[in-house]
Amino acid sequence: MAFDSRLLSGLGVMAAVVDARSFVHAADALGLTQSGVSRAVARLERRIGVRLFDRTPRAVTLTDEGRRFYERVAPLLANIEDAATLATGASTAVHGRLRVNIDPYFSKLVLAPRLGEFLAEHPALSLDLTTRDRLGDLVADGFDVALRFGEPEPSTLIVRLLLKTRILTYASPSYVTRHGRPRKPADLGTNAHTCILFRDSVTGRPFPWEFHRRKVIVTVPVSGRLVVNDPFTMLAACEAGVGVAQGFELGIGELFRSGALVQLLPGWAEERFPLYAYHPSRHLPPAKVRAFVDFVLSLLRA
Repeated sequence: MAFDSRLLSGLGVMAAVVDARSFVHAADALGLTQSGVSRAVARLERRIGVRLFDRTPRAVTLTDEGRRFYERVAPLLANIEDAATLATGASTAVHGRLRVNIDPYFSKLVLAPRLGEFLAEHPALSLDLTTRDRLGDLVADGFDVALRFGEPEPSTLIVRLLLKTRILTYASPSYVTRHGRPRKPADLGTNAHTCILFRDSVTGRPFPWEFHRRKVIVTVPVSGRLVVNDPFTMLAACEAGVGVAQGFELGIGELFRSGALVQLLPGWAEERFPLYAYHPSRHLPPAKVRAFVDFVLSLLRA
């Protein structure tokens, strides 16, 4: 295939449509008409011989072939943008729009209270945060970076470990007054205690309860009448004395310091759960992505 400038132009239009998820919004971003964007995409589709987008009245999404094609060209477009930035001597410039797919727990309890600092540090950047309980298709959905808890699944994405937070077991003081403190993990599997279960979004089943101490792992078949898929509901119910809960140490230190929650079985709290950053595969991620990940790391270190 002989290269021509229209191919590169078409790729830029495709990237705008992926980012905006709309021909209309892509046209606004590019300063073109909607028909101009449609013609550019149609020319690109004819040029490479595949249909890139599924178009419906409600949404524009990448086809399977379009997603695979975009996964290959997106890093190249990013490298061209980085090369242009470097050539102008502004390699550290953070500007434009940053779209982030973020875990809701981390967003509310850790990131949100400090977002003003990040925005003040980068006045030329606009931030678009979307909270989700699953990663989804980062490229097809037009995200620049994602923050997710849990071990990563195989993909073409670049993955960076940010933190491993402990899994703690806790309850409210009122619950402990009524039911007492468990002395060993197995106590939580008896009728003496009620547990709040958290549903795994991947399997659809509640997470199993494990207790780690040195190299010993004990799994306890706990039970309870409340199953949730929202960590804030779990925390609120636990504070209200509904039952015992298991969750991340990250983000709830103030609840322990204030006495709203008390830790149970502290000698069995060595299990750790990872937090990862994801971004599309490329040699040099955009400055805005690097700046955001560095800011998150600074929060975690603090």
